[in-house]
Amino acid sequence: MSESIRAGGPVICLMGPTASGKTDLALGLHALGGVDIISVDSAMVYRGMDIGTAKPSASVRARIPHALVDIRDPAQPYSAAEFLNDARACIADSHAAGRLPLLVGGTMLYFRALSQGLSPLPAADAGLRARLEAQASQAGWPAMHRRLAEVDPETASRLHPNDAQRIQRALEVHALTGQPLSRLQREPAAEPSHNGLVKVAVYPGDRAELHRRIEQRFEQMLAQGFIEEVEQLRARADLHRDLPAMRSVGYRQVWDYLEGMIRPDELAYRGVVATRQFARRQLTWLRREDNLVWLDSTDAAVHDQLRQRVDDMLP
Repeated sequence: MSESIRAGGPVICLMGPTASGKTDLALGLHALGGVDIISVDSAMVYRGMDIGTAKPSASVRARIPHALVDIRDPAQPYSAAEFLNDARACIADSHAAGRLPLLVGGTMLYFRALSQGLSPLPAADAGLRARLEAQASQAGWPAMHRRLAEVDPETASRLHPNDAQRIQRALEVHALTGQPLSRLQREPAAEPSHNGLVKVAVYPGDRAELHRRIEQRFEQMLAQGFIEEVEQLRARADLHRDLPAMRSVGYRQVWDYLEGMIRPDELAYRGVVATRQFARRQLTWLRREDNLVWLDSTDAAVHDQLRQRVDDMLP
């Protein structure tokens, strides 16, 4: 791999649904030299959330730094705008050092923010959010979803009636601006797109294989102490199930299990189903991306194929 990469040069975006094999490919590419790994995962940013996010182990990260991992306490939400600022700084540092930034993850909103910028949306309003949460605690999120459908039917049609985080944000935006979130999102981004992004998606060629991997990984998480990890988080007085961190796939289901809302014999099934649904949403995002190179992560030659793609980009 080339020893120097010009400032402002290419940026590799290694994307894909959960359990598709992104981490192994990223570690293999890093081993070739000259690559910096930057995480694009909205759950890996949180400290203490290791098993359920499938973070690379502490020993791996000691040898191979992963930027934007363990940078936030779970009690403090992390936004797409913060990711955009942090990722741009990491990319600039990598280029300045003559290295190739490799962004790896499955949070498609973060990749979209990097490639297209962010729509001009208002900042969060803590007081308004508290009022919306109080209303939801009385009426339930399905009722809040119906309220959203009255003012922003386009956004409501894309959201599950129990998607508390996104329903709350859409209602908040409407209350602050008087305009639907869907309309504001179509306005030109406040920041210009990042140039030089090379988008690579990895996905097992067979959907059944992805489902098998998801099931196997969730079972491994349970065996590794996932329930105990969530128990420790739940024991904290400053954490609750409606925080963005605790709404992460897997964590939400284990939290509900600990609350007695899910039977022991249901937990694995509910976790796997939620993860499959999450993977389906990730794939929907990916299929909307332009100029995307797809690689089959079950292909024995996939590491060589990715390396060739990278080598072709370097001077």
